Amino acid sequence: MESKGTVLAVCISEKKGTRKRNVGQAELRPQWGVVGDAHAADWHRQVSLLAWESIEKMRALGLNVGPGSFAENITTQGLSLVDLPVGTRLKLGEAVVEVTQIGKICHERCAIYYQAGDCVMPREGIFVQVQQGGRVKVGDSIEVISLPPTPQPAGESAHEPGRV
Repeated sequence: MESKGTVLAVCISEKKGTRKRNVGQAELRPQWGVVGDAHAADWHRQVSLLAWESIEKMRALGLNVGPGSFAENITTQGLSLVDLPVGTRLKLGEAVVEVTQIGKICHERCAIYYQAGDCVMPREGIFVQVQQGGRVKVGDSIEVISLPPTPQPAGESAHEPGRV
């Protein structure tokens, strides 16, 4: 799995339910998310990320979509977001974030779903909480800095493998 990627867009919207627009850079605040974004709040889905590679799947279906069309805050490239387990920590520009959710249930079908009969955000978008605040801007690198611990098989100690 590739452990690095690049920020292609930093998107916000003032109102929920609307496409986000690329503003080039933003401040990520702990326990909040993207300053100035309608989805920011003290909850587990503070910041949303979607890979450009996922957006390209929808473009291949003939949709005129781009960064922010799926209401994602950060459009990435080069990092397989859906392969990152919950608990993964990422360096995102100056900020540090932790993956809290992969995909989401869409209770109401969006305009993209009605146009294409499909939408990638529920399957391929990820959500993170801001652990350490900072600026993120187009062109910044995204790096996996830690993965969640691997559960130990029953009967093995993390300190002394093979000993019960």
